[in-house]
Amino acid sequence: MNSMQLLPESASVFASQLDLFFWVMVVLCGAVATGIAAFVIYSAVRYHRVRENELPPQNQGDLRLEAAWTITPLIIFIGMFGWGAKLYFDIERAPNDALDVWVIGKQWMWKVQYADGQREINSLHVPVGQAVKLTMTSQDVIHSFFIPAFRIKQDVLPGRYTEIWFRATKPGQYHLFCAEYCGTKHSGMIGWVYAMEPAEYRNWQQQGAAEGSLASTGEKLFHQFGCANCHHFDDQGQCPNLRNLYGRTVLLASGDTVIADAPYIRESVLEPKAKVVAGFEPLMPTFQGMLTEEQIIALIAYIRSLGPPAGGETPASSGSAPRTGTKGIGAAGSTSINETVPGKK
Repeated sequence: MNSMQLLPESASVFASQLDLFFWVMVVLCGAVATGIAAFVIYSAVRYHRVRENELPPQNQGDLRLEAAWTITPLIIFIGMFGWGAKLYFDIERAPNDALDVWVIGKQWMWKVQYADGQREINSLHVPVGQAVKLTMTSQDVIHSFFIPAFRIKQDVLPGRYTEIWFRATKPGQYHLFCAEYCGTKHSGMIGWVYAMEPAEYRNWQQQGAAEGSLASTGEKLFHQFGCANCHHFDDQGQCPNLRNLYGRTVLLASGDTVIADAPYIRESVLEPKAKVVAGFEPLMPTFQGMLTEEQIIALIAYIRSLGPPAGGETPASSGSAPRTGTKGIGAAGSTSINETVPGKK
């Protein structure tokens, strides 16, 4: 029989950090609670009234004592808040070199897609020592992606993307759960995470995918659904040029700006009139109900593959200077579109 564990196995960078934070909080809060309880009991015994008409001596208090028991806990708990805030921001901000993996929750399974085209159900293969970023969405109801050994849990919502990242620290096989009740077979929505040594992971990766990479699948869909008829790569189309779009700042017809990331592209595919790019007419039809979540992810991967994110540059085919962008879309690495506003020089 396995011995009882207070906490699951620790197998990620965050696991050890969160465990330490948890135990420090337990000890600190326990010490404070014990101290308060002891003081209350002592005071009740020491200063209880002996006679019914007894009047205790009046004490005006000690300012130093009051300042000590106010300022000391304040400093301690603000310190704990700062520590917790740092852990939170570290967990929420994935490194730039993180391995991108897409996850779709569906009653009652986890569907996993990799950039090279590999697909899995209820399994996730990751290399040890490599940051892995999961971009997740749900095909039906709210789910929650939970890997206890990595100390990560993230709600997976229909109609939007949520992200979480981790870095496995040791090889092994770890449980994967749905931690949000999602229907009658919720308890069966489980799987396994396989943390592998880098060489072993590369061998697994070389098995490849029969249908090609996720971006190549997206390219097929791009032509299959007629997107190329309007989105030309020479700025002559009726709709914006998508080359080098991903990660850019986009000026909208409303005057607002957005970053061309995965949520923006998803919304533009399903609700094209929600955020119309400045300088273009709202001609694009909706693909709501025509594309699955897997197909939308493939289209996003294809658009992302058309150029670098903000900060990168792609040389023009003629070998001249990099493009400075199209109307309504900022240049590579830009944070504004001041020079691309239609009608301004």
